[in-house]
Amino acid sequence: MKYSDDLFDVNNDLKFATICGVLCGIASAVAAIYDAGAAYIFIAIPIGNILALKVDGTHHIVTLIVFIVICLAFGIPELSLIVLLICILAALADEVGHEMVSKVTENRFLNLFFEYRFVMKIVICLLAITGQFSIWIFVCFLLFEIFYVIAGICFEKFN
Repeated sequence: MKYSDDLFDVNNDLKFATICGVLCGIASAVAAIYDAGAAYIFIAIPIGNILALKVDGTHHIVTLIVFIVICLAFGIPELSLIVLLICILAALADEVGHEMVSKVTENRFLNLFFEYRFVMKIVICLLAITGQFSIWIFVCFLLFEIFYVIAGICFEKFN
């Protein structure tokens, strides 16, 4: 989704941003259908983004619709509302912190913490440690986050 966001925000390329977003929506939906841990993550992130008012383009809306339609068509695993709420609050904290912390403090640790959205990483780790998720969900989430950063680097290099 990072590449999609940059295509829209930087290049004003709605068509390619939407195509990349749809691919992201499909991949996220497939993961959410397959595994409850992935469902918590891929449901919490868009809800956190909506609450933080970060859904700011047609490409986001199309991606969200694709995700919802696929999840409704194929179903998702049963989820605990409490665990889902914890994940939503973590995603929301990451988004708000990412936007606000650098504006209110020059603390290097806090700025890096929110720049790389560590609230959700810590929450997913704790949920894995407590047995709510498989440890593999945590590992996959870290890989997801690493590739998010790599997508930003690739965008900067090739655009």
